[in-house]
Amino acid sequence: MVTSHARRFLPDVFTGGIILSILLGLFLPCSGSVGTLFAWITEIAIVLLFFLYGVKLSRQSVIDGILHWRLQLLVLLSTFALFPVMVCLSRPLLEQLVGPALFAGLLYVACLPSTVQSSIAFTSIAGGNIPAAVCSASISSIVGVFVTPLLVGILFSTNGGNGALVGLNAVLTISYQILLPFVLGQFTQRWLASWASRHRSLINNNDRLTIWLVVYTSFSSATVQNYWQRLDLRHLLGLIAASLILLAVIQSLIWITCRILHFGRADSITILFCGSKKSLAVGAPMMLAIFGYADNNLLLPLMVFHQVQLMVCARLAARWHKHIGE
Repeated sequence: MVTSHARRFLPDVFTGGIILSILLGLFLPCSGSVGTLFAWITEIAIVLLFFLYGVKLSRQSVIDGILHWRLQLLVLLSTFALFPVMVCLSRPLLEQLVGPALFAGLLYVACLPSTVQSSIAFTSIAGGNIPAAVCSASISSIVGVFVTPLLVGILFSTNGGNGALVGLNAVLTISYQILLPFVLGQFTQRWLASWASRHRSLINNNDRLTIWLVVYTSFSSATVQNYWQRLDLRHLLGLIAASLILLAVIQSLIWITCRILHFGRADSITILFCGSKKSLAVGAPMMLAIFGYADNNLLLPLMVFHQVQLMVCARLAARWHKHIGE
């Protein structure tokens, strides 16, 4: 029997699933025909993921969110401009901490859109502007489908990355794996929106399952290719430090900018949470569409940054929750 005190130190279902996927990939990796089968299942799950995103993201919420254009613009600039610029400017320090291979993963993280569920949840706990958070996170996900591949192409070509140029094959893959399912989801929204609302937990489970599949197949591939024997422990620890430093700098700059532009407390909280977080749910599947394979040098920084941002933002939300109403 697990006590309530001990339960606080146990991982949630999503994190536990990631840990289990990692362990399975390390000790029971899939390869050969089984690996091919899992690759097909993962591809189908990715298509379904973005189709359901199209179904559940309300067009009206996006339209309403655009009306608060100053907040939305600052979130988008923080996510798709400030983040990549800071990573590029910090390259000498970050490469010293993580090495060139994992630095490419941080570059990829910088190109991704914001999270949806956790951004809204933390905003709610902290007493932020919840409707604006819903709109910001939704708009960021939609914009990311178009902007992230372009940013990856630009940053990786100018920073000596390999295999990341967004050529015709990548564009076609992105189109049928991400854009087409998303557009079809938006088109069928009038018929499926009520079903999606009734089965929200099923959709969330599909989000989790897709990420677990990507993590398992990627770690399986790394195990088969002896990736872990080549990974420097110093660089892994440096990756955790780099994620903490990067998140702290980004959040500090966002908060200072909100003060300069005279945003209220609720709006500032929304901008900070939506503008400083990066989506594992979108980033892991999109990696396969852009690069054509699961690269552990890209996936590992994304998973580490994801866990760091959850822990830091949870602490901030809990702290601000105490001051609601003051």
